[in-house]
Amino acid sequence: MNITNLIETIKADYQRFPLDQTYSIYAPDIYFQDPLSKFNGIQKYQKMIGFLGKWFRNLRLELHEIKQVENNSQDKIITRWTMSWQSPLPWQPKIAVSGWSELAVNHDGLISSHIDYWDCSVWDVLMQHVS
Repeated sequence: MNITNLIETIKADYQRFPLDQTYSIYAPDIYFQDPLSKFNGIQKYQKMIGFLGKWFRNLRLELHEIKQVENNSQDKIITRWTMSWQSPLPWQPKIAVSGWSELAVNHDGLISSHIDYWDCSVWDVLMQHVS
């Protein structure tokens, strides 16, 4: 898949997140990392997204920007986003996290690495549950 098609697929996936994601754009051994976890493998990646969809209510992933960054050794796609949801706690707080993702694209045109960076700390997210 070329980068332009990959970017269009990512845009569409963000709009319907966490439903009907296009897992075929990811390498089987994809590396994922965010401030809470890190792992390898498409099955774990699918389970993580499935967990988010089951656990959080009104889950939304808003895409603010997406761009290709050309590198000598590997193409990258950078996305800037806000993920929001309603926590399943009895008082149902509304939570939002903004950040960006760095997606590395391998020579087969598949995403081989997905690293999320948050604009806030894990502590800040925890505090949203009680404020």
